[in-house]
Amino acid sequence: MATTARPGSVPELDPAVVKQWQADGGELVDLFAQARERLGGIAAFRLGPRPTVLVTDPQAVQHVLARQPGRYVKRSHRARLLIGDGVLAATGEAWQRQRKLLQSQFTGRGMRRYEQRIGEAARTAAARWDTYARTGQVFDVGDEMRRFALDTIWRSLTGHPLEPGTERELGAVPAVVAALPSLPADGAAAEGAVAADLARIDAVASRAIAAARDGAAGPDGPGLLHVLIEAAGRHPEYTDRLIRDELVTLLVAGHETTATTLTWLYLLLDRNPQAREQALAAGAEGSPERRQAVQALVHETLRLYPSAWLLPRCAAEDDVLAGYAVEAGTDVLVCPYLTHRDPDLWEDPLRFDPERFTTPGRRPTHPGSYLPFGIGPRACLGLQFALRESTVLLEHLLPAHVPRFGSTPAKAAYGLTVRPDGPAPATLRAPGSDVRGR
Repeated sequence: MATTARPGSVPELDPAVVKQWQADGGELVDLFAQARERLGGIAAFRLGPRPTVLVTDPQAVQHVLARQPGRYVKRSHRARLLIGDGVLAATGEAWQRQRKLLQSQFTGRGMRRYEQRIGEAARTAAARWDTYARTGQVFDVGDEMRRFALDTIWRSLTGHPLEPGTERELGAVPAVVAALPSLPADGAAAEGAVAADLARIDAVASRAIAAARDGAAGPDGPGLLHVLIEAAGRHPEYTDRLIRDELVTLLVAGHETTATTLTWLYLLLDRNPQAREQALAAGAEGSPERRQAVQALVHETLRLYPSAWLLPRCAAEDDVLAGYAVEAGTDVLVCPYLTHRDPDLWEDPLRFDPERFTTPGRRPTHPGSYLPFGIGPRACLGLQFALRESTVLLEHLLPAHVPRFGSTPAKAAYGLTVRPDGPAPATLRAPGSDVRGR
């Protein structure tokens, strides 16, 4: 009688390697990279008494995130201090209700209602860049991208353009996001460390909710915030606190990741100027060919710097993952950042090559190979929104302006997102002008 082989243990990284990494003060991603390089797409390492399992193999990624999401669950979102019980942090039935309400807003007909608001935010950003070009003003590209993305999501939430005062107050959002990795482990101490910023965010949210409840629709009509307030009439769980949490969740997810992606894209174009020329040469202004080529710039940037670079899960029950036993309670880390840089999946993976996404056969087809917004039931709701706003902005900016950077960040910072670790000051030059002496 045939017998079924018992699953083996996940290969574990030599403790001496972990000890050396700790002595060197390396980034966590460096340890992950060593684990994958030495052991493959499913590897374990110990930073405490129990092993943590790192998953970068596409089939295993799909198993964890898409095929068995009930076995691999979120334990606690790293940003809960900021987003509370918003949809990113919610679990179980609460998550199902919240996601169902929001999902219709970001697909099909729901997306069409935001087209005008995205366009207006892009035109506002383009006008600022025209001024920078005319005056020679130095500006920070990262700050500009955050400003555009925040204006876009604020218009979509409230129906109003972002006013300077609100913009200043909402500067507390990226400040808290950047602080999250270094906050104390104790919840009360962590909250105290960012209490002033949280208070500023709460005040903005409170004013916006009150205005929407009073019927103060913006010039483009009601926004997504009105959908949340209307839900309170049907679902008592949509208290003012939960509406605040969803509002802040959408602010964080709707602008921080997009701004970071666009900043990386311009830094990559600075090193690969031919990619911009190729995108613009793909077709006339407004043509499907150019739009596809511009979207490819975004996709290739997301490959190198995915919005969700690390997706933590916890095994809720025993499982067999690609032939390996995973015990209940094991921390499982899916790392799109390393999957996207795997030379077994992507040719010359560290090279910025947007044509991977326009040329048939140039990219792997397995759904677990490319997942900048995750896959499965907890994939990012705002995928289409983020791609659309990024593409619209680039269609405005790319033909008219080329940033000349005074300096660029030397490395990346790995926190809630993977972002440039430092400012990116620039001036603007006309396309085709002499760039010698940079």
